[in-house]
Amino acid sequence: MKLDWSIVWQSRWLLFEGALVTILLTALTMVIAVPGGIVLALMRNSRLKPIALFATGFVELFRNLPLLLLVYWAFYVMPVLTGFGLPPFTTGLVALCLNVSAYNSETFRSGINSIRKGQSEAGLALGMSRSEVFRQIVLPQAWRRVLPILASTWVSLFKDTSLVSVIAVGELAHTAMQIRSQSFRVLEMLTAMAAIYWVLGYPQAKIVDWIHRKYGVRE
Repeated sequence: MKLDWSIVWQSRWLLFEGALVTILLTALTMVIAVPGGIVLALMRNSRLKPIALFATGFVELFRNLPLLLLVYWAFYVMPVLTGFGLPPFTTGLVALCLNVSAYNSETFRSGINSIRKGQSEAGLALGMSRSEVFRQIVLPQAWRRVLPILASTWVSLFKDTSLVSVIAVGELAHTAMQIRSQSFRVLEMLTAMAAIYWVLGYPQAKIVDWIHRKYGVRE
């Protein structure tokens, strides 16, 4: 077997653009899914049963569906049912946000529920409203507790963005596969793709380790 690694260098700008799309997808998903997770967590803890049931159903649906199936469903089934289709990038973003928001909901709900009720009761006794108690007492402490988990979610999401390549979103995996199919350099492109994911993912994993050490709550 004769290997030709020059294809990697020749395709460097395409791979760079694909990596940028991967990072953009990851960042946009977390920007949307973090507040989405907080809202869903509050809805699940709501005293109004219809709201709590709706949020529970939403979380259980999108948390337990395989992400790949969700991507396919959003791209192929939704346009048939609604008559309204979205571009591949937007479709992939929506699927990722639904999945990650469901997971973030459980992360935030655990963090919120871990705060002792006595602190909320003390805030209410001092004349604070429930919303003020949540914003100023509960959420800052819960945020610190869930930050290491959110950081781990980021790293997992960075890798999971490769699944949107099945609907032709031009992120790193799709770009590498396109170059592979055009050049027939299978081993070289798969190796290059793995190397790029590792080079980008390893520093993120180390940052997560640091966040766990710095912000992990031990009681």
